[in-house]
Amino acid sequence: MMFIAATAALILAIALVLARAWMGPTVYDRVLAANTIGTLAVGLMATHGFLIGRPEFLDVALVYALLNVLSTLAILKFFRFGSLGDPEGIEPPPTETSR
Repeated sequence: MMFIAATAALILAIALVLARAWMGPTVYDRVLAANTIGTLAVGLMATHGFLIGRPEFLDVALVYALLNVLSTLAILKFFRFGSLGDPEGIEPPPTETSR
């Protein structure tokens, strides 16, 4: 019964974060909402796996959590610098200390 309540709470939280992601004023707010959805999906996978008696889902959830963190960092780097690599001839944007 407790796993069913946890699953329902996670689904409700995902719905609320989806509503926030839809109305996010900046790209960074939307990326943060997508990262939160990924984190809640990890919890949902883990609780669902234990609910149906297959704790192997926890391994899949951990791999998804690692991919979620890496993809969020890559997306934020892309929006900040315009590329994921270090192309020659392009200088990074100025920081607060260099002004």
